[in-house]
Amino acid sequence: MVTLGFLIALEIAARHYGLPGPMTSQAREVIFAPKSGFLLYASMGLMMLVLTWRQRFIALGVAIGIDIVFVLVRWAVDAKMSFGNGALWVVLGCAVIALTRRTGNERALLLKGVGLGLLLVTGRKTGDAWLLITSKTRPMVLDPYLATADHALGNPSWLVGRLVRATGPIGTHLLDWVYAQLAVAAVVVALYQLRKVSVERRFPRHHLVRTFLVIGVVGPAIYMIFPVVGPIFAYGTGAFGTGGEHWAIANLWPDTPPPISPPHPVLYDEITPRNCMPSLHTAWATAIFIHSRKGPRALRFAGTFWLVATLTATLGFGYHYGVDLIAGVVFALTIEAALRSFDRGWNRAGIQMVAYGTTVFAALLVSYRYLPMKMATHPWLFGPLLLLAMASVIHVYMRTTRLWEPKAAPAPRPEPQPELV
Repeated sequence: MVTLGFLIALEIAARHYGLPGPMTSQAREVIFAPKSGFLLYASMGLMMLVLTWRQRFIALGVAIGIDIVFVLVRWAVDAKMSFGNGALWVVLGCAVIALTRRTGNERALLLKGVGLGLLLVTGRKTGDAWLLITSKTRPMVLDPYLATADHALGNPSWLVGRLVRATGPIGTHLLDWVYAQLAVAAVVVALYQLRKVSVERRFPRHHLVRTFLVIGVVGPAIYMIFPVVGPIFAYGTGAFGTGGEHWAIANLWPDTPPPISPPHPVLYDEITPRNCMPSLHTAWATAIFIHSRKGPRALRFAGTFWLVATLTATLGFGYHYGVDLIAGVVFALTIEAALRSFDRGWNRAGIQMVAYGTTVFAALLVSYRYLPMKMATHPWLFGPLLLLAMASVIHVYMRTTRLWEPKAAPAPRPEPQPELV
């Protein structure tokens, strides 16, 4: 009920600004061209975890068949080409089957699978609605504060931006694909975590999808407190008005770091999302990295690659400042610790970890807002302090979660055998 109320509130807020909300957007994709076919098929993959192998092959075949029909119709009427409708139809069809043909635990399990798949798509639509609301309700942005504070870290976005540009189209296209398909990477890890659902007929207490969704729901609320558009928009060529006017403060990114001067809020357009603080792509990639640690070597390698590539893309494309990434890591670890503590039952270690992570995150926001000049003029002090604050949260998280790991019981010592005379 809480989730439904939240979605209805977002729907009303989005419609107030003349655009469809998350519920309308998802309903439109039953017929119209989906925004991301990969995401819809990934959501169907999550739903299929509760099915048998025979049912999975049937569901996949039906989804592909429906998509072929949609593609042929779109081609005939010269409409926008896309795919993914078939996957959404299959997920909704399984919901109907659960309500009409299943009973007891089987109905509950299939509905949970459907809900998990739909929540992944709804999370994406919810994020889009949040971004719209930030651009409409926060005309002033605080980019000068973060750009000034970023001097303490050596302006990493400007540095990585030049490095990515030097790699040419190959590096740019690879990073762009990694950045855009982060949700699909999360599904791959989740599929491994939930691979035994069809056999055990139950979901594990905690898995990546839950962390992913909570980050996506809670994170945008911080955008409302600290609206920031990012270096490529505030200091580059990222946004132009309908009349061709350039909204950037100056055209500096990525060649020339902004000068150190007292920051102040600046007016920006009503289109560009204020979605930098914290970096949710960093938070999501951190969650993927954490949840891939207990997988096979290939999955661990993929989790590490996705984290490094995502951090490189967020900085190299000018979407985030370095201080955004530090806040994103702290935010992700705090959310993950809170969810794990909730599942295990709150204890002293869990409460301390969540309280510490929340305190550090709040301290970062306050320092970015009220101490940017001191951070910029004393980089050798504040740069290490920022990294140390992040490292301390990582250390506390690792120490706390290590206490939660089941300890192997020592093997019983063999009793001495009596000597034979």
